[in-house]
Amino acid sequence: MAEARVGRGKAPVKIFSYRAQETRKRNTRSAAQRPRLLDLFCCAGGAGIGYWQAGFEVVGVDIRPQRNYPLPFVQADALALDPAFVASFDAIHASPPCQAYSDLAKRNRNADDGPRLIEPVREMLMKTGRPYVIENVDGAPLLNAVVLCGTMFPELRVLRHRLFEANFTILAPPHKKHPRVHTFDRRKSHFGKTDEWKDFVQVTGGGNCTLAAARHAMGIDWMTKTEINESIPPAYTNLVGKQLLRHISFVGRGPKVLRRIA
Repeated sequence: MAEARVGRGKAPVKIFSYRAQETRKRNTRSAAQRPRLLDLFCCAGGAGIGYWQAGFEVVGVDIRPQRNYPLPFVQADALALDPAFVASFDAIHASPPCQAYSDLAKRNRNADDGPRLIEPVREMLMKTGRPYVIENVDGAPLLNAVVLCGTMFPELRVLRHRLFEANFTILAPPHKKHPRVHTFDRRKSHFGKTDEWKDFVQVTGGGNCTLAAARHAMGIDWMTKTEINESIPPAYTNLVGKQLLRHISFVGRGPKVLRRIA
């Protein structure tokens, strides 16, 4: 274990390094060669592993313990981090809680119950002068956001629209037509006509597929059902991360002031 002072005027917070998952072996660049990325609101590491596969050295931060996070981890309040600690990284990704912005919360009329953190997170990240990414669900108040969908990635079998705001350019692949999704709902006309191991699946709390099929569809092999329900596929941040690496190689890894999003 190592220690780092990450909070404003607070005692050092321990950084825990957990056992690397098999997927980490795909990246052959040494830690010294990789730019460092801070993964805020990291949960179980769907975003973090994608950036790691793209070529970053990643440290995750979450206010809750994340025993399955497969990379170095700090348990801390992301908004209470020391600005110098945040700015010590070459790039920052943030996935603030999405409950206040989700369609389900709006239908249930309880969207106001969840925290609305996108604006304060954006303000914090812009002050660092670093390249940053904010990820969230459809309906979240992101600026000039790019939409990623599982149909854009041949290795995925999940729709899972997610928005990505960044202060650099993100180019998305073509958005393909949505296929029918495997279901356990007998009321659906295609019930019994799909295969959870071949067709697209819905990875939510509704139980539309088994955990094993959800892991296969998302490209994630280490998460629990609850964790994978809230995750994004690593393929999304692998794509974003490769474009972020090109951006960093162009502007350099020093503390540069990047363009603000209008």
